[in-house]
Amino acid sequence: MGTSAVAEGSLVLVVEDEREIGALMRDFLEADGFAVVNAESASTALRAIDVDAPDCVLLDITLPDESGFDLCRRIRERSDVPVLFLSARDTDADKLRGLGLGADDYIVKSATPAEVVARVKAVMRRSSAAAKPTELLRFNRLEVDLAAHEVRISGRAVQTTAREFELLRVLVEHPRQVFGREQLFELVWGAFGDRRAVPVYIRRLREKLEANPAKPALITTVWGVGYRFDGIRR
Repeated sequence: MGTSAVAEGSLVLVVEDEREIGALMRDFLEADGFAVVNAESASTALRAIDVDAPDCVLLDITLPDESGFDLCRRIRERSDVPVLFLSARDTDADKLRGLGLGADDYIVKSATPAEVVARVKAVMRRSSAAAKPTELLRFNRLEVDLAAHEVRISGRAVQTTAREFELLRVLVEHPRQVFGREQLFELVWGAFGDRRAVPVYIRRLREKLEANPAKPALITTVWGVGYRFDGIRR
């Protein structure tokens, strides 16, 4: 990406086996200044990720060669590129599974194409903004390098997705401040999406950062209010 939050010509990979839907999304994204690559299968999508290095992936669940869930898992093994599911499946189980696999958003196909484009732009803005700060923050065993987009525990590198890092950034920049679920969602996800993503991502951060995720010492829950970062600055 360029220097703007969402650079002109940023590349979106649309993984959709229904050509009409893929073409519709291409039209709306290109009208907003994005470049678009379409893929109708998981195998084609993986080749496009390796060759074209897209800035964002818009991903259907039902694909001819493998599930979009499986594809998301494989994408996360090689890249932290923002991933948004776009699916006709609207159950809570599907949404939570998609977010749990590392997707940055989950959109049901009843959304208008304009809303989908807005949510793509919001995810890409947050992903780009996460790399701008320059401060290295140290708390107990935890180090968060805002410039390098790196997290370390006792000197060991911890891999995080762009959305996980942005959520952690909000918390570590405001130690001991309690954030409600709605407040965190607006700061990290923006106006659109499923608010239940917040506890899913809090749990994933705890699993990666806490010595005992069942008894968190860094990211604690203030019951009935929200979440707080309790690391001691050094």
